[in-house]
Amino acid sequence: MREKTAPGSLPVPANYMNAQSAMVGLRGRDMFSTMRGLAFQGLRQPVHSARHLLALGKQLGRVMLGDTPHKVNPQDARFSDPSWQLNPFYRRSLQAYLAWQQQLKAWIDESDLSPDDRTRAHFLFALLNDALSPSNSVLNPLAVKELFNSGGTSLLRGARHLYDDMLNNSGMPSQVNKQAFEVGRNLALTPGSVIFRNEMFELIHYKPMSEKQYAKPLLMVPPQINKFYIFDLSPEKSFVQYCLKNGLQVFMISWRNPDARHREWGLSSYVQAVEEAMDVCRTITGSKDVNLMGACAGGLTIGALQGHLQAKRQLRKVGCATYLVSLLDSQVNSPAMLFADEQTLESAKRRSYQSGVLDGRDMARVFAWMRPNDLVWNYWVNNYLLGKEPPAFDILYWNNDNTRLPAALHGDLLDLFKHNPLTRSGGMETCGTPIDLSKVNLDSFSVGGINDHITPWDAVYRSTLLLGGNRRFVLSNSGHIQSILNPPGNPKSTYLENGKLSADPRAWFYDAKKVEGSWWPQWLEWIQERSGEQSESVFSVGNSKYPAMEAAPGTYVHMR
Repeated sequence: MREKTAPGSLPVPANYMNAQSAMVGLRGRDMFSTMRGLAFQGLRQPVHSARHLLALGKQLGRVMLGDTPHKVNPQDARFSDPSWQLNPFYRRSLQAYLAWQQQLKAWIDESDLSPDDRTRAHFLFALLNDALSPSNSVLNPLAVKELFNSGGTSLLRGARHLYDDMLNNSGMPSQVNKQAFEVGRNLALTPGSVIFRNEMFELIHYKPMSEKQYAKPLLMVPPQINKFYIFDLSPEKSFVQYCLKNGLQVFMISWRNPDARHREWGLSSYVQAVEEAMDVCRTITGSKDVNLMGACAGGLTIGALQGHLQAKRQLRKVGCATYLVSLLDSQVNSPAMLFADEQTLESAKRRSYQSGVLDGRDMARVFAWMRPNDLVWNYWVNNYLLGKEPPAFDILYWNNDNTRLPAALHGDLLDLFKHNPLTRSGGMETCGTPIDLSKVNLDSFSVGGINDHITPWDAVYRSTLLLGGNRRFVLSNSGHIQSILNPPGNPKSTYLENGKLSADPRAWFYDAKKVEGSWWPQWLEWIQERSGEQSESVFSVGNSKYPAMEAAPGTYVHMR
């Protein structure tokens, strides 16, 4: 048994925005309105404001005299350079920054603002504080050292990177060296073929990598927000290859990147698409049922599909289901969502319907501001102040390979976040049938990420409880993507599991046991038990009705 966590210390990701925020977006007028309200608050409480201003002045006086009243978080990589502690100038600038942060936080906490207004204020000033960090200035000691070491060329390289990002990356610092990767060259290399294609998706059938294979196929449903090859990056990270080498028959959906012509594709359209893909898998393999795996929004899609099939009394088509960092219960508390009133939600819907799609680049910017120090200012320092190339990292390349969402699906997701309909029997209709997830009496395996800033783990846990059948939940020690890409052999991998799924995530976490290693082997054992008999592998793909059309990864994955 691991150490108990004290009540109130339930781990949550240190974030300000999540998947809801990316769907809704943030309007400048809403943020400006909050800033204006804070300015008026300062005028309404002059004594309160003056007291904190004097306290700040007193602390700054101590700092100027060389005192160091504030401790730096040892995990804050921004100030890891020894100069921030040893150099008098840098030490004073850092202490002044920390003093400003402390007094601003105290000013908000001790004001007579409403709880929601205080949360909004903390959200805005957290973004402001991160932006004003002395590590983001040209006087960053790392930047000064690089300037002298490079003979001034780092400044020129940084200016060139800034100019390129202003032209080609919407003014955001590039997170990855895109020239280092190419889908089909060093990503998505697992052998297979496209055996079915319609306007919405391609279906890839992968060649076996074992002498024997299980009877029931596994159909992987990636999120509509990104491309499928997150499951098939480099061979050592490829979840697809891990499945194939262990005897599973694997099919993969590759969604088309929609444009304005496809504005009417909603959740029901994607549910029908997955059902069609299932029928193709059943025809090729001869299996009566198919095991499903969905990630993020793909998990929502397979959940809605199972509810639809249950309503039609056709749930026997599905063997079992795996949900990776997926939200069915969409109640997620986020400071950013306090800006999202009815008008904001309707405005977001209207914008996407006018353009036909929600641009993936817009979502990517919001996702980046969920963790600004890691996803914005870190690259600001690296690319512009140090003049270095962004890293060559396959996960970041995939993350920046943006897709669009059709307007109808965007609207459906906004309604999901607004009404949380799947928590109620018949609260949502899909393909004309009411959905009741409690009647989906199939075995399920769900994975959450303890540091997930997009789909917080406690919401993923509550989503698991909505399902009928035998449910299993594991909590990886990673974030949204790394919780999925968790191959065996990583010495840092651990996960938590507790077979008793209580109604309260806190109670589940308190009694959970820590297990060293990846969750992949545990899932593999679970899925193999539900994949039927083994037989000699057939080293071909498709069949006479659905012959191989072109080699994986296909055509749709390359669409911009």
